[in-house]
Amino acid sequence: MRLPTLTEIKIRIERAALAFDAWVNAGLYDSGRSTGAAYERYQRIMSRFAVHGWKRFALDLTSEAVTLGAGGAVLLLAFAQPAFQLTSENWLKQQDLAVTFLDRYGTEVGRRGIKHDDSLKLDEFPDIMIKALVSTEDRRFYEHWGIDPIGTLRALVNNSRGGGNTQGGSSITQQLAKNLFLTNERSLERKINEAFLALWLESHLTKNEILKLYLDRAYMGGGTFGAVAAADYYFGKPLKDISLAEAAMLAGLFKAPTKYAPHVNLPAARARAADVLHNMVEAGFVTEGQIQTALRNPATPVTRTRDITADYYLDWAFGEIKGMADAGKLRSDRVLTVKTPLDLAIQKRADDVVADILRKSGDAFDVDEAAMVILDPDGALRAMVGGADYGESQFNRATDALRQPGSSFKPYVYSAALAAGLYKPETVVVDSPVCIGNWCPQNYGRSYAGRVPMWLAVAKSINTIPIKISIALGKAMGISHEARAAKAGRAKIIETAHRMGITSNLIDTVSMPIGSDEVTVIDQAAGYAVFANGGFKAKPYAAMEVKNSSGEVIYRHADEPPDRVLSPQVVADMNFMLNKVVEEGTGKRAQLEGVKVAGKSGTTNAYRDAWFVGYTGNYVGAVWFGNDDHTSTNKLTGGSLPAQLWHDVMEPAHQGIEIKGLPGLKDNPRAAQQQASGGPTAPLDPNASAYGKLSRRSFEVIGGLNGLFRTVERAPAGEARPDAGGADKATQKTDRKPGDRAAAPPAQPREVAEGTRSVGGRIELR
Repeated sequence: MRLPTLTEIKIRIERAALAFDAWVNAGLYDSGRSTGAAYERYQRIMSRFAVHGWKRFALDLTSEAVTLGAGGAVLLLAFAQPAFQLTSENWLKQQDLAVTFLDRYGTEVGRRGIKHDDSLKLDEFPDIMIKALVSTEDRRFYEHWGIDPIGTLRALVNNSRGGGNTQGGSSITQQLAKNLFLTNERSLERKINEAFLALWLESHLTKNEILKLYLDRAYMGGGTFGAVAAADYYFGKPLKDISLAEAAMLAGLFKAPTKYAPHVNLPAARARAADVLHNMVEAGFVTEGQIQTALRNPATPVTRTRDITADYYLDWAFGEIKGMADAGKLRSDRVLTVKTPLDLAIQKRADDVVADILRKSGDAFDVDEAAMVILDPDGALRAMVGGADYGESQFNRATDALRQPGSSFKPYVYSAALAAGLYKPETVVVDSPVCIGNWCPQNYGRSYAGRVPMWLAVAKSINTIPIKISIALGKAMGISHEARAAKAGRAKIIETAHRMGITSNLIDTVSMPIGSDEVTVIDQAAGYAVFANGGFKAKPYAAMEVKNSSGEVIYRHADEPPDRVLSPQVVADMNFMLNKVVEEGTGKRAQLEGVKVAGKSGTTNAYRDAWFVGYTGNYVGAVWFGNDDHTSTNKLTGGSLPAQLWHDVMEPAHQGIEIKGLPGLKDNPRAAQQQASGGPTAPLDPNASAYGKLSRRSFEVIGGLNGLFRTVERAPAGEARPDAGGADKATQKTDRKPGDRAAAPPAQPREVAEGTRSVGGRIELR
């Protein structure tokens, strides 16, 4: 058999390739014809549905609406997830803790949980109470589905015409959602969650169940929750026996309980009740003639003094108890009595001074809010102020608000430096320009102090030194590259801050060592408590002892071995330097006569936040001033109002107690005096008999006069004496008539977070 030649093989291959090409071309041609024919058939069929003119426009609009609606539904579902995560199958049962709180002396100070007195069924509520509530807070309650755009618009229009907030914008369901699941934080996220939770409540409860929960759980002022408890507190009678005038006054409390509480401001409460009565007429629930008697004879509450209420404190304590219950530390008991470290004398003083300072100086400094936490050095919570007015806002700025600490963060930096063995208080450091990458921190006035001992750098709050410390900490680990060394040093600073008590997430940025991250007031108090107690971690706590309904003690604050986070030498060095801040630096207004005080002030960029955190051997106090919307104050610094608030609260708190020295410092003058005389003269117990025959109020008045006499005696002849609210002209009260513009605060040194400034050729401490 003859084998094909190469030429023949080549010809065969060419023919096969041509055949394959022809097959492909034919296939593509046939497919194209088939596809074209199918498309023509499709067009003939679809032409039957073709529309033109206005029908085409309507169809396109509908198609776009469906597309956008589907996208919007997916987006809403994403927004709804955080809200729905707050709910669970037993969400209502989680509210069944009934907790009675006692102060440190065993006196009942408040209750939280389901024991708001929900003993009355909804059909037993007086009809006038429900009508008064619905007409003012949510007139379309039985018509809407949780959110009422029409009611919100009507409230806005009516309130703008009336010049006051006479009608509510949020529905009752939205308000209940906030009470059950959320805080009073003023944020878009909270409003979104509130809206979704309102829809969720409407789908799970009937209208009457929602109304009943709201009537039982709403805060009504005076430490009372729920309409039943409020009727007894304000009028001394059962809710079912109240009159129309009394029902109107109670209904006026739901939106602003502190502002319109009759035992606080009776004229305002009666004016608000009159608005409620007119709302009932507009809603068609009563006639004009029916309300005339109530208008002519307004409700009169029973005589009741303004009791000390520690609502922010108790809210936080209740959260602590719920956490303990969830962790199984309280067995299965749900009715509990909790003894707290709360000191009502200090709490009242803190509340009064915060209100007084904001009233006198708030307008001048453009500041609306303040917060304060006072701890024992071991972390026991003595007092807490979470805002200017609990009735206006239950959002706790002492525990839930994250704000930049400014220079008050620097003690954590110096603690890390001392713990690493790199520095001592007398170590000479150089205040000179320093940069990390293209970021170069500046001192105030863009001046530099040159070579100074480290304690003076702390007192002046020089910004360059903490940055140089972060670099030095990294280089001590063997890292030569400056930026990488600074990053490693910042990691050490963050670790130190967390060990000392800061619980918020500290973000590693180049400006972190000078206070650009965010912390809470209570964390600041806990962190500084380490200096006051000798170097041990002091986690804040409000539950000293917990008893069940049978009186059995089921929990005591754990007497576990303390966790040492700083050595005694580091604590002694830090106390020496921070005491210099108060005695020679920016914290002079916090000085207490005869008592060693240490602390640090802080002010952030654009004067948004002003801090003072100070301590003695007896107490630790953290103070913050600022605005909820993060707007700038009028040059408010930590060494002014915050230090003044700290002083005005702590001065009476240190009267009549055994003065303890700061670890590593010499005894306080008053402590030495007490030792020579045999001890303190009287304990600071508002219920103790050590006050002799004087009442608690008399004791406070005499103590205030004593402080005033000392102030007058210290003022040099011919020099303007400070008023009771401040230590110098920067905080003196200015008398202004209503309507006068707020005067700018007197000139004063800028705050330490921004360094120092040159004044007449010298460096001025701030």
